[in-house]
Amino acid sequence: MLEWRRRREPSTPMLWLSPLIAIGLTMLAGMLVFTAMGYDGFHAVGSIFVTPFAEPQRWADIGVKAAPLVLIALGLAIGFRANVWNIGAEGQYVMGAIAGTGVALATYDMSGWWILPAMALAGILGGMAWAAIPALLRVKLQVSEILTSLMLTYVAVQFLFFLVRGPWKDPDGFNFPQTRMFTADQTLPTIMEGSLVHIGIPVALLLAVIAWLLMEKTTAGYAVKVVGLAPAAARHGGFSAARTTWATMLLSGGLAGLAGLFEAAGPFGQLTPQFPVGYGFTAIIVAFLGRLSPLGIIFGGLVLAGTYVGGEIAQSTVRLPQAATGLFQAMLLFMLLATDVLVRWRIVWKRRAA
Repeated sequence: MLEWRRRREPSTPMLWLSPLIAIGLTMLAGMLVFTAMGYDGFHAVGSIFVTPFAEPQRWADIGVKAAPLVLIALGLAIGFRANVWNIGAEGQYVMGAIAGTGVALATYDMSGWWILPAMALAGILGGMAWAAIPALLRVKLQVSEILTSLMLTYVAVQFLFFLVRGPWKDPDGFNFPQTRMFTADQTLPTIMEGSLVHIGIPVALLLAVIAWLLMEKTTAGYAVKVVGLAPAAARHGGFSAARTTWATMLLSGGLAGLAGLFEAAGPFGQLTPQFPVGYGFTAIIVAFLGRLSPLGIIFGGLVLAGTYVGGEIAQSTVRLPQAATGLFQAMLLFMLLATDVLVRWRIVWKRRAA
């Protein structure tokens, strides 16, 4: 018969193999679920997980959607390593876009190379400011950052709705709730002419490498790990949990704000009520799929970006509802958490006694 046995130490191969197992189980479960609902389950799973990567013309879309996911997940992963659970990155993503758009509207009649960097800086500061609120409440009042950061997300979204329907509404937009379109100096330059592939993609990859160097080669990265794994040892070693909380929250908020600005100045080109697409929440799955490793997060970002692109394909080919993408992403997180048990436990076959 089968029985579970605890491993003497966590399995490194299984640590990296379990995300692949989770992806396979998600595909199998999705196939069964959508077949039971009357859809072509095999075609649905193929459209979401295979077609986006098999068709080269879809790769640009995957890269564009992966960039904000990677940026947000990098900040979240560093915080999670320190047991700082910033669940409200979506709000920081929105506030970063709002701050950057404020600079864009203020400089609408201006031109110059400096406008886009100023928008990026405003986006970073906007995300950091929004993340500073739950950081302050945790450090000073011991309030859970999980609840405060999450609730602030809805405040940020409602603030966005107020702006695009009120003071920032485009006077030439036929009364649609949207801001003015960004000018050429306020838009991310594209890498490949005729495509949406913008400079935010290599920036995200570069920041992933920098984050890996930070976590693996610096004292600051070591401090983050120690505070997360052994708070008592961290105190004896002189590492401050409060400083780590501030640093990781501001870093994750800044990266989420930068991602928001890149999305506003890239694919959207303005702010609309449809801007919050849930990247801040999906990035949590990206972080865990990448095993909280900056380089692994690149893989996770590509996989989840593929589900967004594949979900759009499945809507037109299999007639799946728009919610199918979220369902697959939720199943992936569930399967990932379930397969984590294989890192510390193994299944063995035990013969019955005669």
